Amino acid sequence: MNKDILLCGVGGQGIVLVSKLLAASAMAAGETVHSAETIGMAQRGGSVTSHVRIGQSYSPLIPSGSASLMLAFEPGEAVRNLPLLSKDGTVIVSNTAVMPVTASLSGGSYQAEPMLDFLRKRVKKVITADPGQLCAPLGSVKYFNVVMLGIALAAGVTGLPEEIVRKTVETKVPEKFREINTKALTIGEEYYKTIAG
Repeated sequence: MNKDILLCGVGGQGIVLVSKLLAASAMAAGETVHSAETIGMAQRGGSVTSHVRIGQSYSPLIPSGSASLMLAFEPGEAVRNLPLLSKDGTVIVSNTAVMPVTASLSGGSYQAEPMLDFLRKRVKKVITADPGQLCAPLGSVKYFNVVMLGIALAAGVTGLPEEIVRKTVETKVPEKFREINTKALTIGEEYYKTIAG
């Protein structure tokens, strides 16, 4: 299997954890994996991009137009990283914008909907997800990263078996967070099933 998965968002959204779960799941499935993170400002709110390349590749960074899946935890970051997505790629994106420091300082507008519209016009398959709504049963949006993983898993776009990813979450997440992250994975899977009909 050859699959390039791009994860993008801002610092503090748990992007690196999900990339590690994807990589560990792929290795457990017997696949070769390369991964790399590119991190902007070393603080919460800075751009974070993680590349997970499953199968044979010569570089850990995804070339332009090659990602079959983008997990975007922030819509502006999805737009910024769109050139990396393949023409038939899937975008799973948060419908909630996280205003960058520069926009908040300038007093400029920064809304999610124009960015989501931009994505819908250019990408064949866009799945949006609401962090507040989906994470309400979990008590915190900090588990949205694993909810997004669950959505991707149910949509069948990771190329990885559900049982292997679930086992990876159960074994790689610190013990005190395992139960809630397993629940987050299930919430993501169930959400996709409801929107897929």
